[in-house]
Amino acid sequence: MLISLEWLKEFIDIEMPPHKLAEKLTMAGFEVEEIKEINGDFILEINVTPNRPDCLSILGMARELSILLNIPLKLPDYKVIEEDSDGGYRIDILAPEFCNRYTGRLITNVKVSDSPQWLKDRLNRCGIRSINNIVDITNYVLLEFGHPLHAFDADTIINKRIKIDLAGRNNKIKTLDGIDRDLPPDALLIWDDVRPIAVAGIMGGYETEVKEETKNIFLESAHFNPISIRRTSKKLNLRSESSYRFERGTDINFLKDSLDRATFLISEITGCKALKIIDKYPVEFKYFQVKVDPSYINRLLGTNLKEEEIKDMVKRFSRDTYESESYLVITPPSFRHDIRSENDVVEEIARIYGYEDIPITMPVSPMTTGRLDIRSKNLQNIKDSIRKLGYTEVINYSFMNISELDMLKIPKNDRRRNTIIISNPLSQEENLLRTTLVPSLLKNLKYNIDRGCKEIRIYELSRVFIKTEDVLPHEELKIGGLLYQDRIYNLWKEDVNAFFIVKGTIECLFKELHIKGYTFKLTEEPFLHLGRSADIFISNSKVGFIGVLDPDVIESLDIKKHRPDIVIFEMDVDQILEHVPQRIIYSPIPKYPYIERDIALLVDETLPSIEILDAINDFKSSIIEDVSIFDLYKGPNIPQGKKSIGLNIIYRSKDKTLTDEEVDLVHSALVDYLIKKVNGELRG
Repeated sequence: MLISLEWLKEFIDIEMPPHKLAEKLTMAGFEVEEIKEINGDFILEINVTPNRPDCLSILGMARELSILLNIPLKLPDYKVIEEDSDGGYRIDILAPEFCNRYTGRLITNVKVSDSPQWLKDRLNRCGIRSINNIVDITNYVLLEFGHPLHAFDADTIINKRIKIDLAGRNNKIKTLDGIDRDLPPDALLIWDDVRPIAVAGIMGGYETEVKEETKNIFLESAHFNPISIRRTSKKLNLRSESSYRFERGTDINFLKDSLDRATFLISEITGCKALKIIDKYPVEFKYFQVKVDPSYINRLLGTNLKEEEIKDMVKRFSRDTYESESYLVITPPSFRHDIRSENDVVEEIARIYGYEDIPITMPVSPMTTGRLDIRSKNLQNIKDSIRKLGYTEVINYSFMNISELDMLKIPKNDRRRNTIIISNPLSQEENLLRTTLVPSLLKNLKYNIDRGCKEIRIYELSRVFIKTEDVLPHEELKIGGLLYQDRIYNLWKEDVNAFFIVKGTIECLFKELHIKGYTFKLTEEPFLHLGRSADIFISNSKVGFIGVLDPDVIESLDIKKHRPDIVIFEMDVDQILEHVPQRIIYSPIPKYPYIERDIALLVDETLPSIEILDAINDFKSSIIEDVSIFDLYKGPNIPQGKKSIGLNIIYRSKDKTLTDEEVDLVHSALVDYLIKKVNGELRG
């Protein structure tokens, strides 16, 4: 923005040289990019930041200097002698959410001609060309007071009616630049009784333009919604000095003063008659209040300002100030849209005090050892344990599509169906926050298979989001993993089932975290292979699932290769961490030897092995140290519908060396107990 120093001095008495003034403004946040001299006047090119539209004028910059230098502000004369009539004009605001206030007045007997030389010179120095005296005065007041105005040829306004409304559909207007423009439906327009006569806040219409033969004008001064003006300006690809200011926000309470100032200048130059102002103001502006703690200002700036000094600075830029307990309550003026919080007030104090005068102090920060807390350590242990077993970490976006839940056959009443719709998704294909990690892992699988990967071991530690009745969703930290092994030709052949490899991964993880009491039970997850999957429990609390992916789901993935087993798991990390012991208790190495005994039981084929282990754990004996399954057999010599389970049991006493007779006694009782408990029999 170009500012004339000669013009500026009409508002404030400053004797500061131009370069000193430029330095002062720059340090206050208004960078002066260039100073040039024109006919003895100095023109300052000032970069005004978008949050300070109140400074896009001579008055605005004078107001800033008045605050910074603590010098009184002077305003020019603009008292208007008006007749007690509005000329029969009517104003209707039909879109009050986009036009908060509209004022206008009829000015009669104007004489449109060239502007006086002083007016032309001032406009020219500030980068605006002269058109005629009426248009030049509206531009002059725009530069002087910062509020855009527009003059209509009053005799072209049909039925003396002004209405402010949206364009609607299939409307066009020929603007002052002579271009016919198709208007978007949400464009705000100024209408007469029949047609649009201006694009509100941007440019007037060609048909109501002030011309040389114009005798009467209708002068408007209004306040428009900045978002509406910005949207319309962008859609029409049409920018103007008016739209530049309306887009950033104008002063709703000063627009009448701008109208009076323009009317005063038109009267002085053309000797016209001014009629009474018509002012439509549906909802009056409500002033905003900000509470400020003086001690907070010093604490944030590192200064030692006295309370009286702070009060003096605050009063310079606030409309009203009063004390409430230990706070100052300030009311920013209507042109300061940027002061909305205590920190905004601190910034103003810093600008007035001078950034260059704020003492340099080194920040004090307590040093810490940099150690991780227990939770962070456990999360790191989880990652390390999984990585050590050959898994690679993946990081995915937290988005999914509802079709992915359909592919997994998730029931309608499942909590994973409580999805959250993203209002601004990266793509419509992924417009939900994910409720499970499984779809992301399957996409990683397909991506790698399509690129020739033969073995895939991946895991992800991330959050899922479940919709609740609260405003914020319920976030759950999950760990999910996937194992895929295609045919790999080796010199030897491994017969370990992929399911048990992944099951071993989970058991190793629990061992690393010193978690005991975990079990695997049959699951009802619809996307897992029935009979080759399980829910994971710790102390009777379900923490997740593991299983081979259902063939139907694999089919829907459209993997164009041989499809071996794909094993997937997912667990709730927060639940797992609840079972991690707070401290590890040392157990001494046993002093006495152990004795082993094996059992081969014939049980029903459908009996889960975990029930046999649970039965042994329920057997009351102090010398049973450990139980493990070492064999599962079905086939020849085994009755139909049965299976053979081989169990290895270790006996040890903490107090003495056991004898065979003592072990045989307990072992015999255990066998009898098991046979009854699981309805089995000893295999011969």
